Order: sequence, then structure tokens, then C-alpha cells
Amino acid sequence: MQNPDGHSHTLAVQEFRDRCRAVGLALTHQREIIFRTVYEMRSHPTPEAIYEKVREQIPSISLGTVYKNLKIFLDTGLLREVSPMHGSLRVDANTEDHHHLVCTECRTVIDLGEDDLEPARLRRPLPEGFVLKRCAVEFYGLCPRCAKELHKS
Repeated sequence: MQNPDGHSHTLAVQEFRDRCRAVGLALTHQREIIFRTVYEMRSHPTPEAIYEKVREQIPSISLGTVYKNLKIFLDTGLLREVSPMHGSLRVDANTEDHHHLVCTECRTVIDLGEDDLEPARLRRPLPEGFVLKRCAVEFYGLCPRCAKELHKS
């Protein structure tokens, strides 16, 4: 099974296991299921959407457990935070540098590769002492479905 980015599901789970070991994080069944769910969803899901999917495999899991593990994954770099328009938390299993297209209507988030745009650059020097770690660009507009709906009315 391959995802749109060409990464196989098995490879992603093995990378997750390796990265857990590298950061000293215990690899539990719950953590693996939560990560696998985020990876398979590929829709930059909310914790609540992840929770609903995980419950299909682990009915006894709590929303708090999902939140706690997502925070651990974010803190250790196993996932990346995506919060379009400063709404509720959304997470991304793609931790490679990339950008996003965000629908202002339904808030769908679509990955946009690094090579899909010119390199972003600052016009002025950073404030003294500021250390830049990463640059991410978000483009806002309407996804094809929402654009079609808008033109119907």
C-alpha cells in the first residue's frame, strides 16, 4: 500500500518505530495505532477525528490518551502541527519540509511540495538573536469542491 507521496505504509511504520527508539520513546500498541491512523488519514486530521478512527481498533481508548500521545509526537518531531487559520489543532505525519493549500470554506489542507514554489526569502535581516528553524507557506483559497459549490449558487 502506497500513499500519494509514494511512501509505503510499512516503511512509514518502521520509520516511526525507529524514530521512537531514537528519541527514547516507549513504543506501545496505542502509540503505533495512533500514528498509523494519522499516517493513513493524510488529511491533516484533528485530534477528535483521529480519536474516532482509533476507537474502531481500540474501543476503550480515551480522547485524553489520543491528545497526550499527539502532544508527545509533536514534541519529539514525530508529527508536525498544522493549524490552518489558527483553528483547532491539526496534525501532519509528513514531517518533510513542505507547504499547504488551505480551503477557507471547508478548511481542507492539501500538501504542496517544496519544489512547487520558489524559495521564500526575507527582505530584511531577522531581529537580532532570532534563530530561524523552518519556513512554511500557506496559500488560502477554495478547494475544487467548494469553488464548484460557490459557482452553483
